Amino acid sequence: MPSPPASTPVPAEPARLEDLALLGGPPLFDRMLYVGRPSMAPDAEVHARIQSALDRRWLTNDGPLVQELERRCGERLQVPHCIAVNNATLGLEVALRALGVQGEVLLPAFTFIGTAHAVQWLGLTPVFGDVCDADHGLDPAEVERRITPATGAILAVHLWGRACAVEALEAIARRHGIPLILDAAHAMGCGHAGRPLGSRGTVEVFSLHATKGLNALEGGLITTGDAALAERIRLMRNFGIPGEDQVRCVGTNAKMNEFSAAVGLANLDHFDDLCVHNQQLHAAYGAALAEAPGLRLMQPEPGQAFSHHYIVLELLPTATLHRDQLVSLLRAENVYARRYFRPGCHQAEPYRSRPGGPPVLPVTERLGQTLLQLPSGLQITPEEAHRLGRRLAWCLRHGDAVATRLPRMA
Repeated sequence: MPSPPASTPVPAEPARLEDLALLGGPPLFDRMLYVGRPSMAPDAEVHARIQSALDRRWLTNDGPLVQELERRCGERLQVPHCIAVNNATLGLEVALRALGVQGEVLLPAFTFIGTAHAVQWLGLTPVFGDVCDADHGLDPAEVERRITPATGAILAVHLWGRACAVEALEAIARRHGIPLILDAAHAMGCGHAGRPLGSRGTVEVFSLHATKGLNALEGGLITTGDAALAERIRLMRNFGIPGEDQVRCVGTNAKMNEFSAAVGLANLDHFDDLCVHNQQLHAAYGAALAEAPGLRLMQPEPGQAFSHHYIVLELLPTATLHRDQLVSLLRAENVYARRYFRPGCHQAEPYRSRPGGPPVLPVTERLGQTLLQLPSGLQITPEEAHRLGRRLAWCLRHGDAVATRLPRMA
C-alpha cells in the first residue's frame, strides 16, 4: 500500500488490521517520536548565553552562569543551598561521600541503574527493596524489614516526579540515626505537601540530563538545608580545594561548566511553558485512552505539583496485548516507546551474580513487565498525542485479532 502524501495524516484508527504499520500499512507519523527527546529554548537564546561565556573566557570553575543557575534553581526549589554538578550520578556519589556513608545503602530496585552504580562505585553495598504499587517509590515496610546495624543510609527515588513516601522514610531515618538521600532526577517542577521537592530528607539530587524536563545538556543539582553539608559538597566537587594553594579534603572533579549552565538557564526561562505543554499532552493522551481496555495512565496524586514530563502507562492483567507487543506495534508507527525499568537493578549485573542471588521483589518484577512510556515534550503536539492515544486504544480493543497476526511475522 503506498504511503499517503505528507499533508494527509494517516487515520488514527485503522480500517483493518493490515493498516497497522507492523502489518504493512503506512506509519502513523512521518518522523520518529522519542521518549526523552530534548526540549530546547530557542537557539538564539542558547547561543547568546554561550557567547557571553566565550566573551568572558570564563568557561568553568564556578563561573557566573553556574552561580546564576544555582541561585535561580535554589529559589525555585525553596531550598537554601543548591550546588550545581556535572551530572546527577556524580551528585549522588559526592553526597554519599560528603555524608560519610559506610556499609550498606537501602534503595529501590525499580530505578535507573545509575542510582545503584553510584553506591557500588564508592565501595558501598546496595541493598535492594521493593516499591509501592501506589507511587512506584521505595516501600517503607521494605526498609523496616531490611534495615540492619550495617545500614549507613537510605536512598529513595521520586520516580516519574511523584514524591516517594518521604514522611515515613524520614521517620525511619531519624529513628536509626542515618541520612535519607533522595534521588530527585525526575522531580524538577514537582512538589509535595505544598512545597517543591528539593528540601526533603538530608539531601536531594536532581538531574539536568538532556532527557529531563529541565536540561543543561549534562548536569545535576544537589540541594540541602544543611549549611555544613553544603560546604563539604562544594569542596568535594572541586578536588577538596577551597582556594588557591589549599587542599582541605579528598575530592573529585564534579564541577558544571559554563556552557551547560548557559543551556540550563535558557531552558529554565521556558520551563514553566514546557510544563503547561506537557500537561496538555497528558490530558490529550488521557482523553484518547479513557476507554482503552486493560490500560492505566499514571496520574499525579491529588494535591501534588507535577511536571507531566513522564507519560507512563501500565498494562493490566485484563489487557489483550502484552507490553512488548505494544512496543513493537508503536515502533513500527514511528513512536519509540520505552520499557522502564527492565530489568530491575537487582536482576542486572553485577548485582544478580552476588552470593545468594537476587531478592524476590514482586512489585518491581511486575512493573518491569507492564510499564510503557510514551513521548512528551515539544516534539509532539496535543493533537498528535491524541492521535497516538487513539491508535493505541484501537490496538487494545482489537488485541485478540492483532495478537493472532504477530507470531506470523519473522
